[in-house]
Amino acid sequence: MEKKKILVIADHPLSPSGVGTQTKYMIEALLKTGRYKFVCLGGAVKHVDYKQQKVDPYGEDWIIFPIDGYGTPEVIRSILQRERPDLLWFMTDPRFYGWLWEIENEIRCQVPMMYYHVWDNFPAPVFNGPFYKSTDRVVCISKVTQAIVEDVAPESQPLYHPHAVNSNVFYKYKTDEKKAIIKELRERILVESSDNHKNIDKKLFFWNNRNARRKQSGTIIWWFKEWLDIVGHDKGTLLMHTDARDPHGQDLPHIIEHLGVDDGQVLLSTQKVEPEQLADLYNAADFTVNISDAEGFGLSTLESLSCGTPIIVNMTGGLQEQVTNGKDWFGFGIEPASKAIIGSLSVPYIYEDRMGQKDFTAALTKAINVTDKAYKKMSIQGREHVRQNYNFEDYEKTWVKIIDTAIEELGSWETRKGYKRWHLLEVS
Repeated sequence: MEKKKILVIADHPLSPSGVGTQTKYMIEALLKTGRYKFVCLGGAVKHVDYKQQKVDPYGEDWIIFPIDGYGTPEVIRSILQRERPDLLWFMTDPRFYGWLWEIENEIRCQVPMMYYHVWDNFPAPVFNGPFYKSTDRVVCISKVTQAIVEDVAPESQPLYHPHAVNSNVFYKYKTDEKKAIIKELRERILVESSDNHKNIDKKLFFWNNRNARRKQSGTIIWWFKEWLDIVGHDKGTLLMHTDARDPHGQDLPHIIEHLGVDDGQVLLSTQKVEPEQLADLYNAADFTVNISDAEGFGLSTLESLSCGTPIIVNMTGGLQEQVTNGKDWFGFGIEPASKAIIGSLSVPYIYEDRMGQKDFTAALTKAINVTDKAYKKMSIQGREHVRQNYNFEDYEKTWVKIIDTAIEELGSWETRKGYKRWHLLEVS
């Protein structure tokens, strides 16, 4: 039987971004069936060259075309005619895809469109309604996103399918060999990095995000310093794994030097690392922190929970379904102190959830004073929460089921079903 071909538009699937990682996981799940092949437009990264890439060991079954942005109408028209895919799958914020929905009538008459959707917050974005209604399948990464789509366009019948973590990579280390690695890593971070605040018992707070405005990268340094002024500069270290001078963020080295927290209080990890090395950092940390004012899902905190490291998060977007199951808490969730309506020409309105400094510092103080028994409980329950609700096996199986069903029910080209090229309008 001839393999079905899927055209993918997203971050480059071999890039380390959350969008890229989840795209890669979806592709690999479908490739394992032996019934699919992929043509990807790999965007959102700076490319060394734009040559066609074949991903080993899949060869012709997984081809990537590096592009700037996420594509253009001309690129899509060309690929549709040349590659004749059976389905178009795309992912990330809808503001990047207005141009794609503008030509949905050209695309959907031939192949169905499936959108893996993220939206961070209410009020329900009615302005996204035409996008949802112009898509054959809307798959939502969080419960917040699903509730929003159901509010705006219930007829689209959105599916809930959250991100997942590969527990073969992100897990709590238990062997003597692994424990020795973590002990040595904590020694380097908490003791050797400082001249005056050496303390192997101080808490290590890990922050793994892009250095961008909504991630509040400067805020966390400022507030962390002022918290240390209260409890003592030998009580904690903040390790930030990020681009220290991202053009979309702040000059973090400047802030660290200006605040005088350059003696082991705030450290920067700027080199790109393999997932296994990232798992080392999660295992070494006592807590992983995310205080973003908007967060569709937040993959780093899910990876942290999978490694048994509790989280401290703003109760916004997908973060709120990670830190608690409604009964148990796997760290500390902080309710926003303010919810301001912000917007732009492309996004007229959305809540921006800002946490308050007092609430953040109170959470840090709870973290350094948590008992071993309470910490162990959060760690164990957090891992179980990930295992039950965000496990890798179910993630792969569900993607196969979703796409199998869409291919069968919707067809493509000569077998296209479920799409009308015309609409009846009543004129009074």
